[in-house]
Amino acid sequence: MSPSEPKPAIGVFICHCGKNIATTIDVEELTQNMVGIEGVAFAENNKYMCSEPGQKLIHDAIRDKGLTGVVIAACSPRLHEITFRKTVATADLNPFLCEVANIREQCSWVHKDKEKATKKAIKIVKSSVEKVKLSDPLTPISVPVTKKCMVIGAGISGIQAALDIADAGFKVVLIEKNSSIGGHMAQLSETFPTLDCSQCILTPKMMEVGNHPNIKLLTNSEVVEVDGYVGNFNIKVKKKQRYVDIDKCTGCNECTNVCPAVVPSEFNEGLGLRKAIYVPFPQAVPQAYILDDQACLGLLPLACSKCMDVCEPGAIDLDQHPEYLDIEVGTIIVATGYDLIPKENIGEYGYGKYKDVVNGLQFERLLSASGPTAGEIRRPSDGKIPQEIVFVQCVGSRDPEHGMPYCSKICCMYTAKHAKLYKHAVHDGQPYVFYIDIRSDGKGYEEFVQQAIVEEDIIYLRGKVSRIFQEDGKGKEDGGKLIVWGVDTLTGKKIEIAADMVVLTMPIIPSEGIKDLAKKLKISTDAFGFITEAHPKLRPIDTATRGIFLAGCSQAPKDIPDTVAQASGAAAKAVIPLLQGKIELDPQTSTVNEDGCSGCGMCEPLCEYGAIDIIEDPSHPKKKIAKVNDALCEGCGSCAVACPSGALEQKGFKSDQLYAMIDEYLTEEDKTCLKTKK
Repeated sequence: MSPSEPKPAIGVFICHCGKNIATTIDVEELTQNMVGIEGVAFAENNKYMCSEPGQKLIHDAIRDKGLTGVVIAACSPRLHEITFRKTVATADLNPFLCEVANIREQCSWVHKDKEKATKKAIKIVKSSVEKVKLSDPLTPISVPVTKKCMVIGAGISGIQAALDIADAGFKVVLIEKNSSIGGHMAQLSETFPTLDCSQCILTPKMMEVGNHPNIKLLTNSEVVEVDGYVGNFNIKVKKKQRYVDIDKCTGCNECTNVCPAVVPSEFNEGLGLRKAIYVPFPQAVPQAYILDDQACLGLLPLACSKCMDVCEPGAIDLDQHPEYLDIEVGTIIVATGYDLIPKENIGEYGYGKYKDVVNGLQFERLLSASGPTAGEIRRPSDGKIPQEIVFVQCVGSRDPEHGMPYCSKICCMYTAKHAKLYKHAVHDGQPYVFYIDIRSDGKGYEEFVQQAIVEEDIIYLRGKVSRIFQEDGKGKEDGGKLIVWGVDTLTGKKIEIAADMVVLTMPIIPSEGIKDLAKKLKISTDAFGFITEAHPKLRPIDTATRGIFLAGCSQAPKDIPDTVAQASGAAAKAVIPLLQGKIELDPQTSTVNEDGCSGCGMCEPLCEYGAIDIIEDPSHPKKKIAKVNDALCEGCGSCAVACPSGALEQKGFKSDQLYAMIDEYLTEEDKTCLKTKK
């Protein structure tokens, strides 16, 4: 420090955090150790530093003591760093001269010895003081915002989010990979716990999306490439050909009537058939046909043109090609939904081998009036009404052997719903439910389950099923009874049931392609492939990448009410930057010392956010240097670590700051040892 520079006056504020910190760390001793440290002008503690009295203490001390920097010794900066920076700013001190020393998660919570924990806390706080002494005041980066949002996925979560944003007066681009919106909710017959018709409550929202002036709907489309940053995302979308002009199609069905190609229906989960040119389901939006070029008898070369021949409006265009759209938006919501675990993963239950072993979604289609049996429950093998039916819960869920140790949340409830609806349809039939335990944590859910057990004569058996096989033992697929071996853990007895049909409740897994999409969006996924939120409690809707938000089962298994609620929450978060018209970004980005940069390019491929480019040095045309786009940079520090010449540093984490912090941790013996090795 030069003689002309003012001496630092650091204020240290230590939080008890109730008992969280004070139980393991001697807060008074820690406070006394801060007094007298060079550069520390004020030290005080408070039971709850994040409370109004605690924040007032900080504010008043900055004003009264003329503080030039602040250290808050408290919990993780992920929780309250923004809170404390705002407090500092109200006292006219640059918020980036405030540092949070984590003495809760990194000290009090991981130690039992109070004396040792206190000594460690002293080192943590002292190192933060040294960092603040060398901190520079920073100014947030302000960027304009494109007042448009993209919602990826048009199930119920995507639909709700899109409608909320559109109703707020902003433009929305809604992307759906399938040919119709609606997602899995469109496949359901009724919904728990009210047994409302799924289509009755979903179809009006689907129609509203299709007709909303602020929503641009792109079905049969997928995100190909994502560039840019919050407020200014540039997205390339591939709109695949459907070989039918939506604007010309009248839905007359003449093309389907003459189409000779018949394949299993995806919407009916393979239990029904459809033609190669078809509408996915009666309530589909858009209500227009699509030609499946994989099921068609042939387009290149043309083997059949019957559909085109009978189409009077001329809506069928067999020469269509994919269309690529470049779309600019300010914010993004990921609402990509879920899939079920593949049948290959649960061969011991005969799924995929025996036709009368079905999953929950297949049973939904059998229950639905628009399903392959028009709502009558019939066995897929022979069309007979099953008199005894077994429902097996947690088939793959809560099962580390199948890689799905988590609970899928909705299975207990939809099994109770299925069993009740079966009894309503087959009065003399007998449903059995094998369960581990019942999880019914929503409003009216427990009452719904108890009604199924007490009033509907549904037999619940607490235990797991070990094996399901055909009664003749010869592997016959059609017509035979299914023998279910299980155990009732309440009585300790083995159970054997000869069932006409078995329904497996399969775990929810992330939708296909989500990992690839996450890479394009530069967001992370957890061990199971669900998208990771920024913070599980305080930021459950945000991702680590600013401007990208989550809704529904893209994050974790959810029921419909939770999905809709989170979708509205995501919409509210996504609208904030659009309302503001501009956004302030964290200035703690990487910076390049151009004189020290050799242009080696090691940093460029390491940047996950595409924030670094290698360009020609304007002052030395033959020299290459790294250039950082501050708006794209998320301040992860990877480039600074990798730079062999040390030319890259992160603002707020400069080398001299880091060395000063390390030096504070080292003992005199450590320092002597290091000097000896040098």
